[in-house]
Amino acid sequence: MTSVQTESVLATARAVAEAALTVLPTATALSVGVPTTDPMAVALDGVAVTARLEGPAEGLLAVVVNGELVEAMRTSPLGELDLGQAVAPALVAAAGVLGAVPGPAQEVAADVVGGVLLEVGDAVFVPLLADGELHAVVALAVPAEDVAEVVEEVPAAAVAIAAPREGGLELLHGVEMEVTAELGRTRLTVRELLSLSNGAVIELDRAAGSPADLLVNGRLIARGEVVVIDENFGIRVTEIIKPGDGSQEVR
Repeated sequence: MTSVQTESVLATARAVAEAALTVLPTATALSVGVPTTDPMAVALDGVAVTARLEGPAEGLLAVVVNGELVEAMRTSPLGELDLGQAVAPALVAAAGVLGAVPGPAQEVAADVVGGVLLEVGDAVFVPLLADGELHAVVALAVPAEDVAEVVEEVPAAAVAIAAPREGGLELLHGVEMEVTAELGRTRLTVRELLSLSNGAVIELDRAAGSPADLLVNGRLIARGEVVVIDENFGIRVTEIIKPGDGSQEVR
């Protein structure tokens, strides 16, 4: 690339990173750092989510997040959350700057994503910082022959993403989760299952009056009392189970 093209791509990558940052789910306030073409300058211990650009602009987008966010997603009180889905809005916002849409998201190890991007073409890495510390990286790789077209897409497309967006973990508030109330469990042999008939009684491993378990996506998050609400069963929560609590085991 010429020096003019390089400066244009750096500016484009910064605009892409700023768009991604508006919807990146992180509890820490981040700011966009100085774009660089050196992948080692933004080396991060974490996981990368990549997506091919589809549309007028071609290339590869990547959002690399540190281990803190990865762990937060996988140990959420609401159950294990898919990192690709959580980062997807950031990829959509970033691709919108280029007048494109992202293809399917794929998780890639952070230590190899630089090589993956460089295989596509010229790559730019934009650090996302908090108090000078690297927390995430937004990267853009564009084939050399498409650099001019990608840069030209920025001015018009950037206006389309100028509207404010929700940011941080608020993006996950609308995600629907399966909630299950469990009164107890037992084990039966195949013979016992086949002998069941109407009126049969199955004894559970829970004493009468014991609280029921409340599970989200199979993960225990609370316990409570069974109540009746307008002829429907319900659960009155009496105990919230915190992540890492020794009582966080389905009984």
